[in-house]
Amino acid sequence: MLSGNRVLIVGGTSGIGLAVARAVLERDATPIVVSRKEASVQSALDHLPGSEGGVCDLTDYAQVSALATAYGPIDHLVFTAGEPLSLVPLADLTRDVVQDFFSTRFYGAIDVVRAIAPALRPGGSITLTTGTASDRPGPGWLLGATVCGATDALTRTLAVELAPVRVNAVSPGVIRSPLWAALDDDARQEFFDSAATALPLNRVGEAEDVALAYVYAMEQQHGTGAILRVDGGTVLV
Repeated sequence: MLSGNRVLIVGGTSGIGLAVARAVLERDATPIVVSRKEASVQSALDHLPGSEGGVCDLTDYAQVSALATAYGPIDHLVFTAGEPLSLVPLADLTRDVVQDFFSTRFYGAIDVVRAIAPALRPGGSITLTTGTASDRPGPGWLLGATVCGATDALTRTLAVELAPVRVNAVSPGVIRSPLWAALDDDARQEFFDSAATALPLNRVGEAEDVALAYVYAMEQQHGTGAILRVDGGTVLV
């Protein structure tokens, strides 16, 4: 059902975004991958024959607003952009830390949607990225939990305001991806092992697992304002 479509994936050069781009390409559609690092874009394009892409700094609205002109027409927008996560306790939070964290994941999402929504072709969709932290927060997760809760609310609100454009979000649990790059190798593996032991499925997710949820959000025609949870049962335990 995606055959012939053009899918703009902001944050599409690594992790979940890159897996979405691969899934789109496998369905005979054209992924357009966008990231702030030129080297990352080129690396992704080298592994995605027939795809398109370019550099965009999400803190520069002039660059964001140029996306529709540069890559239109566009059928679907997927937003997976975000910096590696770091747990920050309340005592260490400052306005600058909060601002930096929200600048890509939330403000960036709003700016991209504002720029791209008017350019979507009829029947198009927008899929954002949230997470389970707002449902299962822990110490140090104030920023992650808050931005996930805000994105959930953003998704539902945009589904109403932008109708009939379908707006949904995917909520991954612990996924083996560059999101955890701030941890060193040993700490990261220990975290994955601990998470896997606690999950009903006994494993952390892979980017390819989650990519299928984005494909579903694009292909289905009657769901909007939905949060598609792909978390291995995180919120159940």
